[in-house]
Amino acid sequence: MDSKRLLAGVACGVAAGALWGLVFLAPELARGHTPLQLSAGRYLAYGIAACALIAPSWRRMRGALGWRDWAALAWLSMLGNILYYLLLASAVQLGGVVMTSLVIGLLPVAVTVIGSREHGAVPLARLAPSLLLSAAGTACIAWQALAANAAAPATPAAAAAATAAPAAAAAGSGAIGLLCAFGALVSWTAYAVANKRKLAALSHISPHDWSLLTGVATGALALLLAVPAFLVPDGGPAHAPGGWLRFIAIVTAVGLLCSIVGNALWNRASRLLPLTLSGQLILFETLFALFYSFLWQARWPTAIECAAVALLCASVLSCTSAHRKP
Repeated sequence: MDSKRLLAGVACGVAAGALWGLVFLAPELARGHTPLQLSAGRYLAYGIAACALIAPSWRRMRGALGWRDWAALAWLSMLGNILYYLLLASAVQLGGVVMTSLVIGLLPVAVTVIGSREHGAVPLARLAPSLLLSAAGTACIAWQALAANAAAPATPAAAAAATAAPAAAAAGSGAIGLLCAFGALVSWTAYAVANKRKLAALSHISPHDWSLLTGVATGALALLLAVPAFLVPDGGPAHAPGGWLRFIAIVTAVGLLCSIVGNALWNRASRLLPLTLSGQLILFETLFALFYSFLWQARWPTAIECAAVALLCASVLSCTSAHRKP
């Protein structure tokens, strides 16, 4: 690849990962609100902002897309936003954060392997070092998560719940959570591949405009989530007005930064880079999520976490080198 195009694509991918990493802080900041409420709120904010930004050029956009393009927008919005987030949240609730992170950590490998089958792609043999480094970094993160989970003392309530719950029910819940995690993995992998191919076919639509159009479609779908999310009682304690204002501020910030700006940067990277490289850049979402977690917890990373960061960075550098022109 041309060096200037390569560097621009990598920079956009890294910036997108930096913004997407903020998504992992939202449930912590809006503790007490359900994943369904977070998802509906985030994508409603995304849709409203996208409608406002695209309004001046709406007539031109409407004429530039056929009905097949609109159908693809609705499908991609459901696949990469609504369905992915709901499956991810369900996997965390049913199977735990550790199991979910292990499965979702396979995303860069899955997208890169699929991209290696495209015409003119870098051979998989040249990408093997990058994939091995990526797998090693993911394993370090998983090891740290497992160690932290084992060291955490169980609360009396958790111990009582574990004693009361039948083993068969717990096993069934874990199995469903595992299926949801793999469903989220498949959902976002399919989205990354299909979205890149659709962008390549629509050269007359800019990545930013495509992100806004995706926001309009996602916002329309989020209206369907709003009814069960906000009108059906969730069984939890009622939120004070101040809690709702905080929630609105969080989902609005996530909708603007992560969805509007982050998706536009990712679409730009997808247009500039082949799947074999853009797939590896998904690692930066994990890296920045770790970095924000360290800041939130006010602690330094452990030795294993430092090794994971070094391995993941080496993986991306190796993959970038494999795509350079001789």
